[in-house]
Amino acid sequence: MNHPAPVSDLYGASLPQRAATLARIDRFLASQLPPTPCVVIDLETVRQHCLALRALLPGTRIYYAVKANPAPPVLAALARMDIGFDVASIGEIGRCLGLGINAQRCCFGNTIKRERDIAQAHAAGIALFAFDSPAELEKLARAAPGARVFCRLSVHAAGAEWPLSRKFGCSAAMAVELLTHAGSLGLRPTGVSFHVGSQQTDPLRWDAAIGTACSVFNACHRAGVTLDLLDLGGGLPAQYRTPLPALAEYAATIMTSVTRHFGSSAPQLMIEPGRYMTADAGLLRAQVLLIARHGGHDARRWIYLDAGRYNGLAETQHEAIHYPLRTRHDVAPAEPAVLAGPTCDSTDIIYDRANYAMPLDLAIGDTVDFLSAGAYTASYASVEFNGFPPLATHCVDTAATTA
Repeated sequence: MNHPAPVSDLYGASLPQRAATLARIDRFLASQLPPTPCVVIDLETVRQHCLALRALLPGTRIYYAVKANPAPPVLAALARMDIGFDVASIGEIGRCLGLGINAQRCCFGNTIKRERDIAQAHAAGIALFAFDSPAELEKLARAAPGARVFCRLSVHAAGAEWPLSRKFGCSAAMAVELLTHAGSLGLRPTGVSFHVGSQQTDPLRWDAAIGTACSVFNACHRAGVTLDLLDLGGGLPAQYRTPLPALAEYAATIMTSVTRHFGSSAPQLMIEPGRYMTADAGLLRAQVLLIARHGGHDARRWIYLDAGRYNGLAETQHEAIHYPLRTRHDVAPAEPAVLAGPTCDSTDIIYDRANYAMPLDLAIGDTVDFLSAGAYTASYASVEFNGFPPLATHCVDTAATTA
């Protein structure tokens, strides 16, 4: 039975940073009393995560995955950290450019693009594009002549709580064919990328993927094509309910693998953190709308919240991501419960099988906080399903208020 645990039990050695993050968010919530549901992001934590990753992967170019949390204050804070941005659409490109971010700092990493969007991105100054199929490569040749392009590989994503295999990537053999063909189309073949799956719990998944990438580099070199960029993708995890290896272990595994496979001819490394950068910086606050028992063979309480699958908690689909929960009654006795959202859709159930126990003292009107909810929450929320508005995002920046 999983009663919402104290923060110290959830985060162990990271307690000081987590406590500081929640303290800043809690001060904002207490003073501003924003309507629920909402997400609150602590920008200082975002900056700290960026600095930690830069220190552990020296020389690696960081491109923040905008889709994780595209809130303008988040993008602006990271822009001041002098990193790049992995963009997936014209909308994300426009948001970055609108904040004064130079197009040269953006990579169009989506392998499924409209040809007119490619042309618009290229005209704006974006020069680095991903692809994973012959047709996408041909679109790039027509719409972005002379652009630098890299091919996304399909790799195994076992260990990921939100896998990204099947839909994206091609085989190593196809990647070699496409990269050797890119030059004849007027493009500049630059390298390869992969994604080991979002919320990857096994650092060793990067080792196998780096080995596959190295084989593509070697095959392209034999074919007369020199590649110089290895995109390590995303996958670095946030801290949810399950204990994870330290970030330093992920970084050490990656750097050791690059050295073992590439030796002294290691390419320029690039990484696309999204969840890692913003998830632990955020909290989603919801309110209890109803508590009911339906009788029959299942005697559990159903706890209905004003946030659900369609307005912020999309990653609870199949109960994949297990957010730590916090209420003001966490020291009280608890019992297993079903958590559900507010819409009229029967699939809007947050947790049924994940063994969450909720305090018996929890009442209608109380708040329930989903911790580590700064990524893939507001950006996943529906526009207005059932008339519920998009999830509001508030950003806390103590550095700005104390400067």
